[in-house]
Amino acid sequence: MPIKSDSVYIIGEIGQNHNGSVDIAKLIVDLISRPISEDLFDLALAPMDAVKMTKRDLSEELSQSQMNREYSGAHSFGRTYGEHRKYLELTDEQHYEVYLHAKSKGLEFVETLCGLGCLSILKYFLPDYLKVASRDLTNLPLLDALAKTKIPIILSTGMAGQEELDSGLETIVKHHEKISILHCVSEYPTRPSNVNLLTVTFLKKKYPNYFVGFSDHTIGISAPVAAVALGATIIEKHVTIDRRMKGTDQAGSLGPDGVIRMVRDIRLIHSSMGEEKIFVSDGAKAARVKLERSIAANREIHAGEIIGIDDLHLLSPGDGFKWVDKKSVLGKTAATTIPKDEIIYPSMLK
Repeated sequence: MPIKSDSVYIIGEIGQNHNGSVDIAKLIVDLISRPISEDLFDLALAPMDAVKMTKRDLSEELSQSQMNREYSGAHSFGRTYGEHRKYLELTDEQHYEVYLHAKSKGLEFVETLCGLGCLSILKYFLPDYLKVASRDLTNLPLLDALAKTKIPIILSTGMAGQEELDSGLETIVKHHEKISILHCVSEYPTRPSNVNLLTVTFLKKKYPNYFVGFSDHTIGISAPVAAVALGATIIEKHVTIDRRMKGTDQAGSLGPDGVIRMVRDIRLIHSSMGEEKIFVSDGAKAARVKLERSIAANREIHAGEIIGIDDLHLLSPGDGFKWVDKKSVLGKTAATTIPKDEIIYPSMLK
């Protein structure tokens, strides 16, 4: 579905969590597309809306010396960083294969293109959205090329301030204004003290014509749920089939249980926001009748007796006179005998 202001658009980011395997990428797509339920209230909740892949052109990535540097460690897939990146890079055709699988599962597809050479992928398919990684928000030639495609664009702000964001927006709006902005912190994982979720409300006020969301790199699910409570209508989160797998992003991603919990809580908190007013909800009306207090007899009041203040106290249920209405009871004559500790109803008075 397209991004809309009355719903939350949830993107499951594969990133490099496929570890260079189309089959693993498809398994993550399967995870992202699983239906979500809330059993206590028998609610069927919408799953994630989209999956996101990332395409790099290795000739546009790093300087040659950086590509050739030795890259060792538990999460390395090659002797050098260039070999590591090459191992993790899927071809245009493989991205198309994952795209088709996502579409077969009813998901939309978001593609991050990290270089001008990556636009070759558009010969195979047109993503529903193009994502600009935060590091490329200042890559104005790339932004210009992406905007010329007229495909809606999602920007992340993780490495950029307002000046860089405004410059990027100025480049894109020359071609179209189908733009969304995600608050993001490029720290993996992000320390709680650095999340600054109030940037979401800042962006909503500063850029009212665009959808605003949150690209999350924190541990757990509380930050994206809180972002929705602050008005975010897009949430992006890394997803993996196993957080223990090899790869630098795996441990900070959501596994199967995390996906269920985050999507469930986002859907529930969004439906819980309601209106900016105070009122008694339909669900609370039954509790009000059962639990609120009404005026009751503090002693046995015989028929024909005049009711005084000392004859009254408050008990549940709440279907009788409230204390604020005591003038409707005081000084009235009992039409019938009113037992002690029973609610006084209008039919008992004359």
